Amino acid sequence: MNTKAKDNYQFQKIIAAVGVLLFVVKIIAWSITHSVAILTDALESVTNVVSGFIGLYSLYLSSLPRDRNHPYGHGKVEFISATIEGGLIIMAGVVIIFEAVRNFLDPQPIGQLDYGILLVGITAIVNYVLGWYAIRKGSQNKSLALIASGKHLQSDTYSTIGIIIGLVLLYFTGYQWLDGGVALIFAGIIIVTGYKIVRGAISGIMDETDELLLEEVIAYLQEHRRANWIDLHNLRIIKYGSVLHFDCHMTVPWYFTIVEGHKEVEILEREISEKFGTDLELFVHMDDCKSFSCKICTKEDCPFRSDPFEKQIEWNRENVLKNKRHNSPTQLK
Repeated sequence: MNTKAKDNYQFQKIIAAVGVLLFVVKIIAWSITHSVAILTDALESVTNVVSGFIGLYSLYLSSLPRDRNHPYGHGKVEFISATIEGGLIIMAGVVIIFEAVRNFLDPQPIGQLDYGILLVGITAIVNYVLGWYAIRKGSQNKSLALIASGKHLQSDTYSTIGIIIGLVLLYFTGYQWLDGGVALIFAGIIIVTGYKIVRGAISGIMDETDELLLEEVIAYLQEHRRANWIDLHNLRIIKYGSVLHFDCHMTVPWYFTIVEGHKEVEILEREISEKFGTDLELFVHMDDCKSFSCKICTKEDCPFRSDPFEKQIEWNRENVLKNKRHNSPTQLK
């Protein structure tokens, strides 16, 4: 298990343990208030507990090295974990709506609201801080499972805030319909959050392009390109867990030896690793330059140039993704 994976795994342990603790606190708050809103919040916390342990298991699996049956590693399990977690968030939102509507139809007497508000307020603060830190660490370590856990914790905070608002208003006004009214509003927020998590996870399972990552990679390579990298095309990027898979074709001078060509690939790998981390699998197919490449080639010491240099083609999404050498008059690869 590498350092980032170990870091993610240890932090997910904290999330799972805190989830159990906060669930117990909310059950205590419900037992002293008999508030259906607090009960709803406690029921939603069940998804936190389940999701915490699902996330923990997925991070363990995603950290395992690739093997014969999983040549690309186990990172895709994080997408499955995020899908389940997002689904649980949506289910929690539906449960909140159901309980709120039932409370409208059959209001229940409320007990010690002041203590209940204090207890659930503490859980909201803990959840939000832990969720914010999980998202931050997940973004730093490129862990979808940890980001999903963080968003789940924060969505739980939003629902808890809605419940607190309803309980405070109920405490001062006596309008019992407020107990479920505000909860309905935040149930909508929870469902939207769950949908976004599921949508992102399904995109990963389907190998949908990460547009932001793709643009960042292309811009970085354009900034650090070398004269010997005459063009870069047929670029494909897939991210499983913390591992970035980078495939491309790179055109180099036709007279380069295998050793010289391999040296350029090593430099490319080093550049990408310095920016995007060492969890990288890079596969580069080298193409030899053709006569039409001379006009876009910036290599000044080329002994076989047939045409003078005219202009460099800036690498962008349009020309780097195509399976076509730059400046080629045909679709020749």
